Amino acid sequence: MECCKPKGYLTYLILWILGKKSMKGSEISKELGKRRGKRPSSGTIYPPLNELKNKELISIDENKYYSLTPKGEKELKEACKYFCSIFYDVEEMLRFCKDLKTSD
Repeated sequence: MECCKPKGYLTYLILWILGKKSMKGSEISKELGKRRGKRPSSGTIYPPLNELKNKELISIDENKYYSLTPKGEKELKEACKYFCSIFYDVEEMLRFCKDLKTSD
């Protein structure tokens, strides 16, 4: 697994988002913004996109849509396994977060 060491959650999220459908960079940024509450700048999003492209995990077509390559699909599966091994108690974490929202 190359892309998603602990410092690489942004690349993991990009792979995850592109695993659902092909998107332009601005659409990826919008999806990331839904998770952060604020859209990342182009200076934040395009370096990881270029890195993923250079590693042949994603491709970009003539209309500037990014999509996973077969190698990227394999990497996403490995990254998901890694993510799940770290956050095996995600359901408990979600309950905790919901409890925090109701206690405010």
